[in-house]
Amino acid sequence: MLNFIWLLLLASGIVIAGINGNIEVVTEAALSAAQGAVKVCFDLIGVMALWLGIMKIAEEGGLITALAKLVRPIMVRLFPSIPAEHPAMGAIILNISANVLGLGNAATPMGMKAMQELQLLNQGSEEASEAMCTFLALNTSCITLIPATIIGVRLSYGSSNPTEIVGPCIFATAAAMIIAMTLDWWFRKKSRWGVNK
Repeated sequence: MLNFIWLLLLASGIVIAGINGNIEVVTEAALSAAQGAVKVCFDLIGVMALWLGIMKIAEEGGLITALAKLVRPIMVRLFPSIPAEHPAMGAIILNISANVLGLGNAATPMGMKAMQELQLLNQGSEEASEAMCTFLALNTSCITLIPATIIGVRLSYGSSNPTEIVGPCIFATAAAMIIAMTLDWWFRKKSRWGVNK
């Protein structure tokens, strides 16, 4: 469906530009956007390398393990169907840690690993388990304390104060996480017809 929407947007833009006699604008915009995308990617390499390096040092130094121990009591309550020492729990904690640091690219592999482990616990069922739904809600709405990627993008576009986004980002992601976790809890306690399980 999303591919169809993108195709519709592109085709309508080209047709309207052709009708107005500005077809060269489409070519210029495409080339300019491609060049801008490559520039932003190269600018982000430094920021991502820095934060991934810091995360690796934190992992080697035991900070991630300490964070995992700190967060484990909360995770056990959020995911009661997952055994405490299961590999899925470790992958979930690493994913959340990366999200908290604003490292979406680093969080993705751990998120995929967590879903694979959760699917093993789900015994190959076609329907997502409660743990999978909770993890998806948490992963999507996780609080971000250091929005490293956004800061990197703002730096690459020459922002005079690239870190001013930190406060609003913490507030917005905290609100999103509270709402997502509240709704997840409410839907888990209610059946599809609104009757308590």
